[in-house]
Amino acid sequence: MLPSLWEAVSGRLEVEWALRRDDGSYLSFTPEMDKVWRWKDELPTQGLACVGKHLGRWSTLVAPRLLAPLYSLTGRTGAADDFRSSELEALDLELAEAVLAAGPATGPELRALVGTEKRPAEAAILRLQRRLVLTSSGLVEQRQGWGAIAYELVARRWSAHLRDLPPPDDARRTLGMTVLASAGDLSAADLGGALGWRLKASRELLDELAERGQAERTEAPGIALWRSTSRREG
Repeated sequence: MLPSLWEAVSGRLEVEWALRRDDGSYLSFTPEMDKVWRWKDELPTQGLACVGKHLGRWSTLVAPRLLAPLYSLTGRTGAADDFRSSELEALDLELAEAVLAAGPATGPELRALVGTEKRPAEAAILRLQRRLVLTSSGLVEQRQGWGAIAYELVARRWSAHLRDLPPPDDARRTLGMTVLASAGDLSAADLGGALGWRLKASRELLDELAERGQAERTEAPGIALWRSTSRREG
């Protein structure tokens, strides 16, 4: 339900990522995929988007203006070391402490700092991204092979945008309205899937937005749908 960088660049939903030779073998990225592949690393480097697996197992690009509402829902303060107040698993805490002390670090560097294997480290880094503790700070070139993403603390990387966190209720409304404005007709399950919320909480928020006149509820066969009233008026 969220807009994608691919769709914004290419103007279509269908992904065509490769140009191929006559025998079907890979030749290169398509021009659109080449741009998307570079931008996912360049946008956080330039401070234009917060990029990481923050809403699921896929990479999400979060506009700086939406970071405060999203971060508010973590219950933390926005201080660089506020992850210490969370109930993190032991390895997750070690990795966060390592980044706090050493600065942005790639996966291999983090494994060396805390002395762990690749698989548990990758799982921990994913959990830390989902909890908005770690995020991408850009790509670091390696001596061999592909570049590696460097991870930084969200609260330190984006500190200028986290100085004034809204109350959680306001944050939920802002995020819900943002998804509504881009999605057209939306179910509670759609909203929950997009933002990682429970179905009941998503439905309650959508009903609240409808009561406020910010959303319009309709009934489709077997399902309730909501649409932004501002989208309708536009």
